[in-house]
Amino acid sequence: MSVDIHPTALVADGAELADGVSIGPFTIVGPKVRIGARTRILAHAVIEGRTRIGEDCLVRNHANLGGPPHHVSYAGGPVEDLPQELIIGDRNKIWEHVTMHVAATDGGVTRVGDDGMFMATSHVGHDCVVGDNVILAHSATLGGHVHVGDFVMVSGLAAVHQHCRVGRYSFIGGLAAVTKDVIPYGLVWGNHAHLEGLNLVGLKRRNFDRDTIAELRSAYRLLFAEEGTFQERIEDAASVFAASAPVMEIIDFIRADASRPLCLPEREV
Repeated sequence: MSVDIHPTALVADGAELADGVSIGPFTIVGPKVRIGARTRILAHAVIEGRTRIGEDCLVRNHANLGGPPHHVSYAGGPVEDLPQELIIGDRNKIWEHVTMHVAATDGGVTRVGDDGMFMATSHVGHDCVVGDNVILAHSATLGGHVHVGDFVMVSGLAAVHQHCRVGRYSFIGGLAAVTKDVIPYGLVWGNHAHLEGLNLVGLKRRNFDRDTIAELRSAYRLLFAEEGTFQERIEDAASVFAASAPVMEIIDFIRADASRPLCLPEREV
């Protein structure tokens, strides 16, 4: 299987293109780029820096992948000279005008998992870690150092503040400004975002069974009730639902970094 490079594309010496890669018109590929088998890069894309793209990906028009970090530490100069990387997994769909940057930390990695969809003008900032099966809708934005778990949906024009954690299977509503951590399975909404409940639609779509969803709902009510302190409610939920892996995932997420603020409900649950 051969590599197909349009005559108007510029592919630098040193770039590594696996079998079946196609490079579209007026696209630029830098010397430190590695592109996996059967990945298609369409017109006017710029792939630069130390960027690795996996197999069977689609990168559409005018995407910019591997650009320098939007960070005060970047002093200018060729992004290829930076030791930082952008690593993108397999089977991702990256649409028009998407931007993903290399890390800002010395030797760091901005990492995107497999099977994601990144719609037009969405952005993955420096040092982000994005899981598998993540969807960023149109103009969704991840600030630097954001960690996003698997199966997360970030709706259009939503923004996640730098250093936030977004737990697995959660849903961020359109136009939300997320400045606090989002628990796994949670649904957040608003500006600034607050916890609206559980991502029940997403859980059903991912074939979570009724008993698991019922456990999550019961644990949610216990965790975010008005009685007692939050720490007491965490301990109570950990005791009652110790055998439930999804509930314990929420509790472990909360316990993992006590210094991080959480998105909480605005009203009684």
